[in-house]
Amino acid sequence: MDLGYAVYCDADRTFYDAPHRLSAGTEDTPGAPGALYEHARREAPEGWQRHSNGDWLAFRPLDTSLPAQGWKIHVSATLDNAEKILTQVWDYCVPRSVAFKFIPGRHLLRTRNAKYADRGGSGKFITVYPEDDEQFGTIARELGELLDGEPGPYILSDLRWGAGPVHVRYGSFTERHCYDEQGVLRPAVENAEGKLVPDRRDPAFHIPGWVEPPACLTPHIEARTATRTTGIPYRIEKALHFSNGGGVYAGTDTRTGEKVVLKEARPHAGLAADGADAVSRLERERAALERLSGLPYTPEVRDSFVLGDHHFLVMEFLEGKPLNTFFARRHPLIEADPSPEALAGYTDWAIRMHGLVTEAVEAVHARGVVFNDLHLFNVMVSEDESSVALLDFEAAAHIDEGRRQVVANPGFVAPAGHRGFDVDRYALACLRIALFLPLTSLFAIDRGKAAHLAEIAAREFPVARDFLDEAVAEILRDPAAGPTAAGADEAAGGAPATRAPYLPVDPADWPHSRDSMVRAILASATPDRHDRYFPGDIAQFRAGGGLCYGYGAAGVLHALAETGGGRHPAAEEWLLRRTERPAPGTPLGFYDGLAGIAWTLDRLGHRARALELAGLTLAEDWSGMAPDLHSGLAGIALALDSLGASTGEIALEDAAGRCTRIVADRFARSDGSEGGTGGGTGRTGGGVPRAGLLHGAAGQALLFLRRYERTGDPALLDLAAEALRRDLARCVKGPDGALQVDEGKRTMPYLGAGSVGIGMVLDDYLAHRHDEDFDRARRDIVRAAQGKFYAQPGLFRGAAGMVLHLARTTAGGPGTDETALRRQITALTWGAVPFRGELAFPGEQMMRLSMDLSTGTAGCLLALGSALHGSPVHLPFLPPPAGRPHEPVSAGGRTQKNPVPTDIKERTVS
Repeated sequence: MDLGYAVYCDADRTFYDAPHRLSAGTEDTPGAPGALYEHARREAPEGWQRHSNGDWLAFRPLDTSLPAQGWKIHVSATLDNAEKILTQVWDYCVPRSVAFKFIPGRHLLRTRNAKYADRGGSGKFITVYPEDDEQFGTIARELGELLDGEPGPYILSDLRWGAGPVHVRYGSFTERHCYDEQGVLRPAVENAEGKLVPDRRDPAFHIPGWVEPPACLTPHIEARTATRTTGIPYRIEKALHFSNGGGVYAGTDTRTGEKVVLKEARPHAGLAADGADAVSRLERERAALERLSGLPYTPEVRDSFVLGDHHFLVMEFLEGKPLNTFFARRHPLIEADPSPEALAGYTDWAIRMHGLVTEAVEAVHARGVVFNDLHLFNVMVSEDESSVALLDFEAAAHIDEGRRQVVANPGFVAPAGHRGFDVDRYALACLRIALFLPLTSLFAIDRGKAAHLAEIAAREFPVARDFLDEAVAEILRDPAAGPTAAGADEAAGGAPATRAPYLPVDPADWPHSRDSMVRAILASATPDRHDRYFPGDIAQFRAGGGLCYGYGAAGVLHALAETGGGRHPAAEEWLLRRTERPAPGTPLGFYDGLAGIAWTLDRLGHRARALELAGLTLAEDWSGMAPDLHSGLAGIALALDSLGASTGEIALEDAAGRCTRIVADRFARSDGSEGGTGGGTGRTGGGVPRAGLLHGAAGQALLFLRRYERTGDPALLDLAAEALRRDLARCVKGPDGALQVDEGKRTMPYLGAGSVGIGMVLDDYLAHRHDEDFDRARRDIVRAAQGKFYAQPGLFRGAAGMVLHLARTTAGGPGTDETALRRQITALTWGAVPFRGELAFPGEQMMRLSMDLSTGTAGCLLALGSALHGSPVHLPFLPPPAGRPHEPVSAGGRTQKNPVPTDIKERTVS
């Protein structure tokens, strides 16, 4: 789970939203969650300009000319001294006409310093921009003296000036961008040769190789390198986990040879919801574990020490693996048709595991301790699966403290009114359901989903209904109203006592499901906002993200038009206005940038704007771009090829050919073992070259295929074959024979980065040239699209992609018939959640709803349309294959009709 999504949940209970949006309407209300500091409510001083950019508020003298890059100064602060420090820096900078910016409110500062905030940007509260190196030295020295003694978190990307909150780094002052080695668009600085290179912002201090640091930094650089771990009696051998609060490491006590775990806490960093920093929570963990000493369910404390301001707790190393690991190995619904014996065996195991965890939690409660952070990853299971232990007690508290939950896994976080043992009881109830269907993060959107998941689990597994019903009752219970008050939540929107259908319409009931999803999408629209029209993934809050095909308005409008959901002039006009002057840093790619928007606008009949955006794409430097379909040259070439064909513009056709040659040349020069612009596939988070449709060689194969069809050049078909072989080499077979992409720590079946996307391109290749290996591979890939459970419903990383593939594939044989496709359509209901009485789907990480194409409702709509709509529905550049005539799937024996909806305007789209 990517906990970086959690910071986008505070501003809205239904959709992901930018943290700074929480201040809307509460700026002038002291004490309100989004209240701003007093200085943030000030007008710009005379002769100054004021400008907001995301969660930063900038002030700059009108007559000041800043360099494009240089040494900048960052000031950190705690929640308690932030306003004081801001006043001191304001009073220093304004009289001296020094430009600066700052985080304008307490909530935003806490979010920036939270446990799972970006480690590269954490701690930065104020940024000061000197005009040159001489002024830099003066300001750093004077601010260092002015703020000496004030506490503040260490900024990991910077060099600390002295021992106070002042930090410095070399970097960009203005918005310039370039592509890094993986072809990802990054903020940029100019090197000694005048070339733009990435402005590194990772959680470590770097000085660019061409930059000579000012002499004033010498003592601070020396101080930074003075701290060593050689003085401690522990050998650190492996990093197990990092967060903004510190790290967790496996090591050995060099005095005894005992294996230990060392947990690190950085002062003033890794803040929890109550403002407690990592050091405070480490002390809470030590106190809780010492109170629990002697229990077989918790690790023993061995030692604690401080090294260079970082605090460490040394604990007993517990052998075993997290419960989540055993769960992933055993869960039978990853297969298409698990046997009754497999389902029964898993059910017995799950109930036994829950019993062991309950026993451990009750033993902790008997010592008066509330665990406060129970979930699948915080339970260690012995290798023989006979015992469990609980890990990570930094949120634990004695029952008498009555402390609320402040750090929790999103799938197990208790409602706000829970305190004490009720927090752990709620998590144990979630665990009952999660062991069968790990979708409990949906409870953050609607706790009524618990009853729906219990119904599905009871249908799929031979589990006693009482076991699940007790969990639902606990999840819906209001502790303040007493032990029998579960019905109170039903009246407030929870699960009805009569167990009426949870969803407003079955996804298979087309066109009613289509009409319901369209109404949900339109009801979510925010036409007065500048950053987005339809809510979607957190990618919307990058430059151009709310406009683009993958995550923004363009993709939603395409899905609506393709599936008979109508044209929506207000949304189209919004997109046209927002693309008059694309924001600096807007990517060029198909799914994330200008190429995809241009392609969509052309299909919607807005050819003039489409050509303008295509022109902007042609004017940019492509040399550093990755060759992939999602963000890189393959997607751009396909868009230009399509636009050239539809408009008759020879320049676009020529550009598509030039772009294809660049991709082909890079591909021919690489062997697939390298990432980035050399190998063309990028890399996963674990450093493994990426594979699949969106980021791997399959996307390049798709380009070569479509261009082969355009030009007839057989060399392009050869390249397509080699690209497909390269991605297939990254695949492995599972025990059930399903072929999936091997990412090292996991295998991936999905449409975007897994084997199903490769399978779609294999189908198209085999329409032109027979290949027994490819034919065998695509049939094995069909098996990967038949699992009964996928963790998410989305198009590129979930069940919707399986629907799209099975509705399109020409592989034939087992798993491609109507029954298999209907089963995958039914599986989509597992992740569905009502929105204003209509059918909707959650986005990535399942904590909020999404309406976009890549992660949310629009993608599910497109996938369902591919199977159920009367006319062919498809993804860009993957048209319905000639080898499979389009026949809408029937639902329960009923042939699907597709009348024009009576409540949605529609007109023909060319």
